[in-house]
Amino acid sequence: MATGDKKDKKPLWLLIEEKILEIGGQGISDENLEASVQQMAAALDESGYNVSRLGGNLLKLRWAVDDMRKVGRPLLQDFNAAIAALTLEDAADPYAAATRLLDDLEPTWPKLKSPECRPDVVKIVEQTKLDLLVAKAKALPDDKGIRLLLAEEVPADVIISSLEITKEILDKVKADIKAERAERARVAKLLEAAKDKPDQEKVKHLIQNNVAEDLILEMAGVDQGVIDDAKQAMEEELKEKQRLAEEEAARQKAAAEGPALADIPAGEMLEYIESIREIMEFSDVEKEIRVMCEQSSIPKSLVDIAVSDPDKLDELEKKAEG
Repeated sequence: MATGDKKDKKPLWLLIEEKILEIGGQGISDENLEASVQQMAAALDESGYNVSRLGGNLLKLRWAVDDMRKVGRPLLQDFNAAIAALTLEDAADPYAAATRLLDDLEPTWPKLKSPECRPDVVKIVEQTKLDLLVAKAKALPDDKGIRLLLAEEVPADVIISSLEITKEILDKVKADIKAERAERARVAKLLEAAKDKPDQEKVKHLIQNNVAEDLILEMAGVDQGVIDDAKQAMEEELKEKQRLAEEEAARQKAAAEGPALADIPAGEMLEYIESIREIMEFSDVEKEIRVMCEQSSIPKSLVDIAVSDPDKLDELEKKAEG
């Protein structure tokens, strides 16, 4: 991927073609041909190349002008049109795109395939791909543009400058992507563990392990209906578990409270009453009485009477004695 640094010095052949395009075919007629060449040579001298006083470079300028006059239009007119026509899909592989472009232009401009020009054409196609990527990234919502450029391995400094974001924003997106990859790896292991199960069981396994729905849809390869069915089945299972838990809690509570008064055998009644009286000799505080009675496994129905109407214990005792 190109770095996007446009500050590098342009090659001489490209500067020559830019000057020819600037003047245009009409500006280089037979009458002013030499004057135009000298004018362009002087301008190129200012670009850092010695053209007007270096024979080889001046020859390159003259040859380029001759080519333009033969064709009837500047080389860059065709070249720029070909570059402008490139789509992101066309430029996906810059080297292949450059080869296709050069093949198309070769009948008219064979010099573009020369060792002098070809590497520069590849760089221009690379920069075009980068420009197209940045344009696409800028049109994407949220952080999708940043993700696109990261996926294309665009350098961080280019992403920051092109999208006008801070390093902190870029670092956060990178951290998010790292976390997402870790989550995908976790989900992959969960799916591997459930690979032999039906789809609904796989989905239940993922939901129980806190996997997001969008990731389930993507990685488990199921539709929303399977997820909905799995959720409903889980709700029914949860309701059944809750019902069983409530029944068990009620059973345990009943077991802890002991039998109702009417269900206590006479012999046990007398023993419980005696134990209660002994406890009440130690304390007359209801909370303490209840705790000690519970520790002695005395039925709650009898303890309630002892703390609310202790005189009734005599009545129950007489009835138990027959």
